[in-house]
Amino acid sequence: MAAAKAENLTLVVHGPGDLRLENYPIPEPGPNEVLLKMHSVGICGSDVHYWQHGRIGDFIVKKPMVLGHEASGTVVKVGSLVKHLKSGDRVAIEPGALREMDEFCKIGRYNLSPSIFFCATPPDDGNLCQFYKHNADFCYKLPDNVTYEEGALIEPLSVGIHACRRAGITLGNKVLVCGAGPIGLVTLIVAKAMGAGQVLVTDLSASRLSKAKEVGADIVLQISKESPKEIASKVEDMLGCKPEATIECTGVESAIQSGIYATRAGGTLVLVGLGSEMTTVPLTHASTREVDIKGVFRYCNTWPMAISMLASKAVNVKPLVTHRFPLEKALEAFETARKGTGLKVMLKCDPNDQNP
Repeated sequence: MAAAKAENLTLVVHGPGDLRLENYPIPEPGPNEVLLKMHSVGICGSDVHYWQHGRIGDFIVKKPMVLGHEASGTVVKVGSLVKHLKSGDRVAIEPGALREMDEFCKIGRYNLSPSIFFCATPPDDGNLCQFYKHNADFCYKLPDNVTYEEGALIEPLSVGIHACRRAGITLGNKVLVCGAGPIGLVTLIVAKAMGAGQVLVTDLSASRLSKAKEVGADIVLQISKESPKEIASKVEDMLGCKPEATIECTGVESAIQSGIYATRAGGTLVLVGLGSEMTTVPLTHASTREVDIKGVFRYCNTWPMAISMLASKAVNVKPLVTHRFPLEKALEAFETARKGTGLKVMLKCDPNDQNP
């Protein structure tokens, strides 16, 4: 893991358990690209999974791959066709960028495009490095009152925005969020910002539920050995009725079952967490009560809304960051993320910039 000072220090996964800091060349931006000096990059569960297992489902690390996709940085060079950005601009990076204008792009659901580029998803490199080039159309200028760290957190925040949009969250809704990890918490934060009347968050961990209360949960429920039906009954008792929307952020089979039982007739269950490919659920119970079950794959059209929320202070994501490491200590940072001893672990790619 040791590495000498390099012109572009880069974190690369070579296979299961094989994580290295390497010296990559500084890339040259194309006509529609910008070169960025990276600042803050969050470690996602998918980054840890690629490091530990070398794959996520059908996405397999077959060659060395740069990790990282929750990121912000500063523009240092622009391509010849780029007009909306200039050197010195602080930007947040949307990691999914179009390669072609296909049928999904035309209907505004570009996240479903099978040809989309996505940082740190095989075979595409991510941005856990000191210098990185990206499609300029997917770099968003940060307002002066939004920090680099907040800019990097727009990526997980976008998952929450997309999930809440899919759930149809509106004023006064009662919402159940299953899971108080980073994605569950950003979903909670966004649901409250969108006007949810009450949000109940469930989890196994008391410490994570404490963090959920800190960032806005109205009610928390610690799960132990209850059955899915028993959990659903407790949720109904605590909220005073079944929630209009449930957003499941764990991928655990029993939690999905609880979500179906808990959701009000005519309501919506949104599946965010990824678990087993095959899951047993009480489908008839959902069907006969017209509970809509919707999936979430990443996000689309969320960065402008997220930046507006952060700039207006409608949401506060700062409490989510529990650990910070310089890029040179990336292995230690990944070990911290793997152990789950904190929420969001942030890597600082610029050793000379101490700003958040």
